[in-house]
Amino acid sequence: MRQMRDDTLVSKISAMQDEARFQEESWEGTFEDYLQIVRQNPRVTRTAFQRMFDMIESHGKTDYFDNKKKLTRYHFFLDESAGGHDAIFGLDVPLMKLVNVFKSAAQRLGTERRVLLLHGPVGSSKSTIARLLKRGIEAYSKTPAGALYTFTWCLDRKAEDGSIAEKEELFPCPMHEDPLHLIPSEWRARLIDELTPPGAEFEIPSTGELCPACRFVFRDLMKRYGGAFERVVEHVRVRRLILSEQDRVGIGTFQPKDEKNQDSTELTGDINYRKIAEYGSDSDPRAFNFDGELNIANRGIVEFVEILKLDVAFLYDLLGATQEHKIKPKKFPQTDIDEVILGHTNEPEYKKLQSNEFMEALRDRTIKIDIPYITKLSEEVKIYEKDFNSRTIRQKHIAPHTLEMAAMWAVLTRLEEPQKQGLTILQKLKLYNGKTLPNFNEDNVKELRKEAVREGLDGISPRYVQDKISNALVSEKGEGCINPFMVLNELESGLRTHSLISNEEQKKRYRELLGVVREEYENIVKNEVQRAINADKDAIERLCGNYIDSIKAYTQKERLRNKYTGQYEEPSERFMRSIEEKIDIPESRKDDFRREVMNYIGALAIEGRAFDYRTNERLHKALELKLFEDQKDSIKLRHMVSTVIDPKTQEKIDVVKNRLIQNYGYCEVCASDVMSFVASIFARGDAK
Repeated sequence: MRQMRDDTLVSKISAMQDEARFQEESWEGTFEDYLQIVRQNPRVTRTAFQRMFDMIESHGKTDYFDNKKKLTRYHFFLDESAGGHDAIFGLDVPLMKLVNVFKSAAQRLGTERRVLLLHGPVGSSKSTIARLLKRGIEAYSKTPAGALYTFTWCLDRKAEDGSIAEKEELFPCPMHEDPLHLIPSEWRARLIDELTPPGAEFEIPSTGELCPACRFVFRDLMKRYGGAFERVVEHVRVRRLILSEQDRVGIGTFQPKDEKNQDSTELTGDINYRKIAEYGSDSDPRAFNFDGELNIANRGIVEFVEILKLDVAFLYDLLGATQEHKIKPKKFPQTDIDEVILGHTNEPEYKKLQSNEFMEALRDRTIKIDIPYITKLSEEVKIYEKDFNSRTIRQKHIAPHTLEMAAMWAVLTRLEEPQKQGLTILQKLKLYNGKTLPNFNEDNVKELRKEAVREGLDGISPRYVQDKISNALVSEKGEGCINPFMVLNELESGLRTHSLISNEEQKKRYRELLGVVREEYENIVKNEVQRAINADKDAIERLCGNYIDSIKAYTQKERLRNKYTGQYEEPSERFMRSIEEKIDIPESRKDDFRREVMNYIGALAIEGRAFDYRTNERLHKALELKLFEDQKDSIKLRHMVSTVIDPKTQEKIDVVKNRLIQNYGYCEVCASDVMSFVASIFARGDAK
């Protein structure tokens, strides 16, 4: 019975396999077969940079405008194929710069001869970008569009008496080279002309020579067959190449170790002493393991973790690997490689490189791409929502705005104090997040970004925030629910022992910013409870529509048609002022405010975008306060903090609580907490 069950399970597992795909990935053929493939699809011969760029483009992209600047979001970096596990948010500009380097390298404009250095503070997703690129190129090599090929030598196996045995000896190319390298360079140009159809946009690469091991076999066979190339390639079996980090095929990773354990042969390979006795010399390429990270990463990508922590001897190997695309294995000539060399480092290590005058050659061969922290609140929130959500956290409920407040504090620590008079750092955060403020437009936001040279390169790492959210989730407090105050308290208490913050002035500033966030949270929940009391979701939109119609008629000196009487009337000054007074717009400034709103709507119309009152923070607040004032008599908030509540009032309170639960994502616990908190504020008389 047990045997039958096991067989059934094995058969189920077997059914999961795509046999057709397996056969496709395991394709083998002759050298002639490969030349026919190249004739039909020359792109199988692409360089590593060309393949990397095509891989990123294959996932699609979206163009959009931010502060009148056209940006591109590459879908590849959203990691949709893995359910967004390694998705990168809020770094579209740095990622555009990285992809542009791949694009120019794909066109062989010079950047293919450089080390790509991702530079930024800890936790800014440098390693994640490298991991995405490695995983992406691996998956792409399994698709028809990303197909690439290499070859294996099928050699005669010698018997003990020196005669040739029947069984073949397989000798795979140790560096997974393109089979076109088998064609001597002096013949290759003519063959490429033969393979390239007229008017073809893609140019087949003509560079690259055989590695020492394959060159040894090739020369030996040419000598045996008297220079008959056709007989030599009969020993060649071309096969599909699938890149794999686990199998060390086309994807390498090098991590620095302590000085005593570092050895440059880890990059370029080492002698196989067991085979010296078989082949008689340590200079025989068959007695050498071409298995260094730069060898095995040929045709793909190699990642250097904390590249600038490497010993100087390693960095010298990178000079030739980048500029000439050659490496120098011990006792062998320079060997061609074709791979993307990607490193990442933190700022202290990069400063050491800049101050080291002996490393000018490496600096000259490096393209630095800054990967800063996120400075846009909505994008920072996505990081925490990815890890802390209803699918991943089931033990406790996360109250609304908890992750948003943690993200707000993190972003505030990364922003530089605004130089413009009358602008607070919180207002600057809101401007960056797409909100509008009086006397500030998109051009002002551009100026703010330009004047803040180091913005995003300092501040709190997302990892610190994630750790403190985790602490709050596992604590005994909260009765099954965590709220913003619990997380903000964790963030504050952790500053005392933060390993990267030793400056007391900096700690003081971060604590002050926590106070700013707490105050902002109070304003948010007051508005939310007010909206729950207002109840009618469409009421604020109707109120907004009436106000916009009124100020439009006012600024254009027109009259409004009364939908009840059919008569044309002057826009109601009393109605407009009842809204504007809620945000302290004085009589002398009313015309400026009304023109400002109309200009904003007009600017959006020119760009083909619809007006949404929620993007204009002051107008949004004024509308909510006006609506709340009109409807607040239906419930007295101060009753919520009273110990004695009559049944009728309790019923109204329960209605508001249910609206908070159904419409705003609260649970029973945090809905009660937030209503009590807001009621205590209103009981103090702080109604605005």
